[in-house]
Amino acid sequence: MKVSVGAKTTLYPDPVIVVGTYDSHGRPNAMVAAWGGICCSAPPCIAVSLRPATFTYRNITEQNAFTVNIPSVKYLREVDFFGTTSGIDTDKFAVTRLTPVKSSLVNAPYVEEFPIVMECRLLQTVNIGMHTQFIGEILDTKVDEAVMGADRKPDVTKIQPFCYDAFRQEYYCTGTAIGKAFFEGKKIKTPPDHRRTPDHP
Repeated sequence: MKVSVGAKTTLYPDPVIVVGTYDSHGRPNAMVAAWGGICCSAPPCIAVSLRPATFTYRNITEQNAFTVNIPSVKYLREVDFFGTTSGIDTDKFAVTRLTPVKSSLVNAPYVEEFPIVMECRLLQTVNIGMHTQFIGEILDTKVDEAVMGADRKPDVTKIQPFCYDAFRQEYYCTGTAIGKAFFEGKKIKTPPDHRRTPDHP
């Protein structure tokens, strides 16, 4: 039996996304956003939802650009600092000693130490309610050589990303692979009498 807990934002797990921006003076900033994810394949896009009160909201609105950085567990403390401190009065990069690198494609910085970076041009802004969704077109994705597998694809076991539980306000590591996508479902055989026939006009 399921128990009602109300209208909650219970997507499990939430990603840990670090958004990099410049302010109007060219100062780099980074914040953590849990409300985000890939939202389109062509053009390749990612969306992040932010409250207007955040410094990053203002920066994206002014610069029409941002980066999405995927951190590894090695930088858990620095990431949590990014998410609990305001860039209005704190130089987060100076305090954490992480390195801001200016993107060559958009007017936004990325975090050198984080293994995956997506450089985004602001494509669309959607005012939803408490949050505004910024949809960014991904112009390029950069991956550290150190986290590439033998097949020249990013290896999640080397990236070591982590996720967030909004209910408990805790971070969790990703686990081991449990199956192959587009293959596991084929193990379920569909009997002929369960196949739908196409509707005809």
